[in-house]
Amino acid sequence: MGAERKGSGISEERDRSENKEWDHPLKCQKNKHLTMSFPDHSSQLGAGPDLKNIEVMLNHSELFRAECKGLILETDKAWRRMQNDDKKRLDQRVRDIQFLIKELELKLEEVILETDALITLQSSVVKALEGTKEPLRVTVLCLEERMKRVPAERVEDEVERELLKEQEVLKGVASLLERTVEQMSEQIRLNRSAKYHLEKDLKEKSEAQHIDNSCVVMTTHSIGNLQLSTTKSTGLPSLTVTPIQWENISDINIAKAEHQKTNSQSMRALVQSILEQTAADMQKQFQATTTAFETHIQEIKSAKSQMEEKLPESLSEISSQERLREDLQVAITENEHSLNLAKTRLAMRLQRPGKEQCYDLAQAQLLTEIQHLTSHIKKLREETAQSQEQQRALVRCKLRLEEDVDMKASSLYIDEVICTQLREPVRTHTF
Repeated sequence: MGAERKGSGISEERDRSENKEWDHPLKCQKNKHLTMSFPDHSSQLGAGPDLKNIEVMLNHSELFRAECKGLILETDKAWRRMQNDDKKRLDQRVRDIQFLIKELELKLEEVILETDALITLQSSVVKALEGTKEPLRVTVLCLEERMKRVPAERVEDEVERELLKEQEVLKGVASLLERTVEQMSEQIRLNRSAKYHLEKDLKEKSEAQHIDNSCVVMTTHSIGNLQLSTTKSTGLPSLTVTPIQWENISDINIAKAEHQKTNSQSMRALVQSILEQTAADMQKQFQATTTAFETHIQEIKSAKSQMEEKLPESLSEISSQERLREDLQVAITENEHSLNLAKTRLAMRLQRPGKEQCYDLAQAQLLTEIQHLTSHIKKLREETAQSQEQQRALVRCKLRLEEDVDMKASSLYIDEVICTQLREPVRTHTF
């Protein structure tokens, strides 16, 4: 009966320990202290075997072993449960990061596509801006050529008014397109800024995902090498971010990117409308000026026949000199473009880092090229000036030879020959 009571007491003690005392592993230390605090009478000198004390010692030892086994089981369950909870939390965290990564990647792709579309449209605007230079140059040349008419013919006729209006339209279009290019450059900068923050956020999210994925698959047997690599860590950063703040960071970046994308789309629609309208305005005014030229030419056409009959050689040489000057001007333009390219390359190479500022063969070649091109351009301009002088001499010779050429002939030559030839290659395009 005594043994049954003792066994029952051990079982009850074990049940109480499982339900109350072993919720935390540290409680084992307190019970251990209690179980080991009984008196040991068996060690007293001159005393015989004390069966009662021995029985108590055995019971306490059995109870202590049972408690320790219970503690072992409880701690095993606890760490397994906690590791399982850790894995669930980490898995959820990885899924949250993956969701934000998908959102960031989608928005990044949209911003990139929109920026590319804006850059493409900007190139069209730049081409349109470049396209105004030649018509404006021709218009100015026509005005200058018409100023060469004899004083009696130098009146403000319909052609003069249309040329002045055409000059005003072309300058206005060029100014508008220049402002448009600047605004588009600023919008492209804003788009790239939004792209930078998206890429930065995406990179950090990817790194965090990689780390959390590593934490998910990490076990107690796989942390040896990791511990060696993290012993030099400087510790956690002093600034912490709450989950709401963490999510808001990406939301803000996405919202800013969406805002810039919307602005960019609106700008593209506006710019496309500007391109269409400016092309239509230039075409309309160009056609009006051409019509004015044609009408004015028909009014003074009778004087042209006398000049063509009497001085064909002079006119032929004048035309040849005109074509020669055009060829020289083309050559000058091509050489100037090459010179600008060489200077731009040289300027860009000056932006190399300090230790890369090497006077290499490429640098020497660029300097030599600039020197040669400058010399070529100077020579071509001298030849152009000489060609102009030769043309003026031919005109003076022609005027001396043809005393019967009246004032209308001179006006007809300027309007129909020079101005028409200058305007003939001009084309307005819709970009």
